[in-house]
Amino acid sequence: MSLTTSASSFISKIEVFRVPPRWLFVRIETADGFVGWGESTLEGHTEAIEGAFTDLAQRFLGWDADGIEDIWQTAYRARFYRGGPVLMSALSGLDIALWDIKGKKLGVPVWQLLGGKVRDRVRVYGWIGGDHPNAVREAARERKEQGFTAVKMNATEALAWLDSPELLKGTVERVREVRALGMDVGVDFHGRVHKGMARQLAKLLEGEGVLFIEEPLLPTQPSEFADLGRLVSTPIAAGERLYSRHEFRPYFEGHALDVAQPDVSHCGGISELARIASMAETYDVALAPHCPLGPIALAACIAVGVSKLNYFIQEMSWQMHYNSDDADLFTYLADPSVFAVKDGYITTPSGPGLGIVINEELVRTRAKEHSRAGVEAWRNPIWRGEDGSIREW
Repeated sequence: MSLTTSASSFISKIEVFRVPPRWLFVRIETADGFVGWGESTLEGHTEAIEGAFTDLAQRFLGWDADGIEDIWQTAYRARFYRGGPVLMSALSGLDIALWDIKGKKLGVPVWQLLGGKVRDRVRVYGWIGGDHPNAVREAARERKEQGFTAVKMNATEALAWLDSPELLKGTVERVREVRALGMDVGVDFHGRVHKGMARQLAKLLEGEGVLFIEEPLLPTQPSEFADLGRLVSTPIAAGERLYSRHEFRPYFEGHALDVAQPDVSHCGGISELARIASMAETYDVALAPHCPLGPIALAACIAVGVSKLNYFIQEMSWQMHYNSDDADLFTYLADPSVFAVKDGYITTPSGPGLGIVINEELVRTRAKEHSRAGVEAWRNPIWRGEDGSIREW
């Protein structure tokens, strides 16, 4: 049991819903009827998160929903083994939903509980090009018509550990096509470009005016990130595969990052995202949360972002290549206008909690349909080279 328990505020129900295209939503209800929504999506590992929630539900049913910090610390520390993508993603959804409940109970947005807002709107970017980047000029033009001023695209397709430099020229050409439209562009190496090739590609892009290069190396290599940072002037971004402030620490201390990209559905929710943001500010590092996920994760990112001065841009999954016409960012929202893009920005949501209303009936229906149909959880593709060896996706 938690430190204090009110008869009316204890957690009475914890549910998870696997919904298309690849998201895992969390619903928490209190005895006095308040409902909060979280998102624990961990792309490609849905069943592991569902299993983690079997444990979390057993542990925290009956706890005081107001005790967010106590619940977070207990979930993180009490079982001795801690951290990692599965535990932190499950904890993320739990934490986000509890913040949503607290905001609704007090009748204020979550950002108000985090100290109030420092901005009225947040800049956003959309994806173009997909896993196999192509036709980026047309896609960027569509994003511009939708109201975006910035986009992001993958740098390359699969590459060998060391490959022909000719394969890198197309990346520069695609960047130039997008920049010619007056759009800012971030370039995601996706950890699929190994050190020898990453140095070459980073140098080629240095004079092209990109916003940042993302995950130019694998997240296990903070020293190599720092080496690359000394080689080029382009801002370096990473963080989607770092699962707590403790994992960001060597990057910050090693001066390896210019942009921190924690994922609110992977890093421990709103509580930990806010801590990472403050930690990043100490090192003069900007915040641009990773979020190719659903509307709950996006709302949670914005709630933190509007209250943190070093937050500079937000990933948005509207019409992303992983989504579909019947399962996109706005599908499960009762009012999609809350995320309307104008002049490259989204206006800060003003509603209580996360500031969004989830269409619960549709969530339950789609989750049940997929359960009955035996639809497998989403899996990322597995890439292999011409010699049969596995390559980074």
